Amino acid sequence: MRLLCGLLLLLCLVVWAAEARKGGKGRRMRGRDRSSTVKRFAADCKESTVNGEKFFDCQDRHLTAVLLGWPEDIHHLLLARNRIKVLRDNTFSQFRNLRSLDLQQNEISRIEEGTFNGLSRLTTLLLQHNRLHVASEGMLIPMPQLKYLRLHDNPWRCDCELDSLVRFIQVPSNRNVGNYARCAEPREFSGRQLKKLDAELLCSPQTDELILHPDNQPLPAPQKKSDATSLCHTYVHPVPRLDCRKRDLKTVPADIPLDIVRLDLSRNSIKQLRPKEFVSVKDLKLLNLSGNSLESIDTAAFTGLLYLGELDLSNNSLRYFQYGVLEDLYFLRKLSLKDNPWICDYNIHYLIYWLKHHPGVSYTGLVCSEPEEFRGWPVENYVKTYNAECPKDKQLSQLSGTNPADNAPQEFTAEIDEEELGPIPYRAPKKFEIIRLT
Repeated sequence: MRLLCGLLLLLCLVVWAAEARKGGKGRRMRGRDRSSTVKRFAADCKESTVNGEKFFDCQDRHLTAVLLGWPEDIHHLLLARNRIKVLRDNTFSQFRNLRSLDLQQNEISRIEEGTFNGLSRLTTLLLQHNRLHVASEGMLIPMPQLKYLRLHDNPWRCDCELDSLVRFIQVPSNRNVGNYARCAEPREFSGRQLKKLDAELLCSPQTDELILHPDNQPLPAPQKKSDATSLCHTYVHPVPRLDCRKRDLKTVPADIPLDIVRLDLSRNSIKQLRPKEFVSVKDLKLLNLSGNSLESIDTAAFTGLLYLGELDLSNNSLRYFQYGVLEDLYFLRKLSLKDNPWICDYNIHYLIYWLKHHPGVSYTGLVCSEPEEFRGWPVENYVKTYNAECPKDKQLSQLSGTNPADNAPQEFTAEIDEEELGPIPYRAPKKFEIIRLT
């Protein structure tokens, strides 16, 4: 009996030891899985260096939070187009050198007051296109160098909880903070810009009964306006870029940020370019206007774009350029012109003339659409044909007695009768030359 009990006890000890080893192994495996997951997510992000500053690009990664294992010496953190909903205290405290933080196009609905602790060097914070109803000035205190704060396209609830933030935005020195952000509720403030709202009314318990100042009268639901900040998406990496694709724009949007280097206005419904449309965007190097309905471009439309290097005008309704349209584009290197109904007549000559005198510009798609006899011809070939059809010099053929079809340069001399000459000092037979230039 004792032997049987001993055997049973030994068997239990063996089973227990096996389970313990299995459990420990499972825990170690789970630990390795977690570690590899962090590394995998970290590896998906792209680290790069531009002009000595480190960028960490984690855009479009389906992230719901900031992960462990990211480099801490980065200067720019890009987290746009993820699924982050809440920003917790000290989320970014390890990134002490951070200068810009891009959190636009997430699902952020709440920011805790200590979220940005440690970001004493941050100058740019992008929070547009999220779901924020309320925020306070307290969250901005850890960022004394903050100069650019974008808050538009959030459903702001303009009541007493937003009072401190509104007052901070309206400080005169904060001219690039909170521009274009608007109230979504309550009804009496709907559509009103936070920058222009009377902050004294936010904490009033009888808001509905107040006789409002004309600048604070209730507005109808905000209408969609063609301003770049509210309609388009702004990116800072690798260069400042404004994406206005497929926004159903009828005109070039107003208030394009001054530091934009690349501007994409493709696939809209813009029919004409008016004078000085881009005069404020002096650093623009790439402009994409393809896929619009462009029919005409004013001669001063591109005024000020001295550094533009690439211009895409493909897939529009352009027939010719007015004289002078391209005169300001001194550094243009690439011009896309395909899929436009170019008309091959005298009006097209300016474009060919300009391209001839700017051999460094590569261009594509310049093909005749009309008239029928030139359809499908390269425009430059049409222009050569046009210039070859010089009228025959009938006077030359009569004076020289040569075949009118002879294209060789010819010279001859003739004498003028004395009766046709002037006063005596000039009455001497003189010879003149007629040279035919083909």
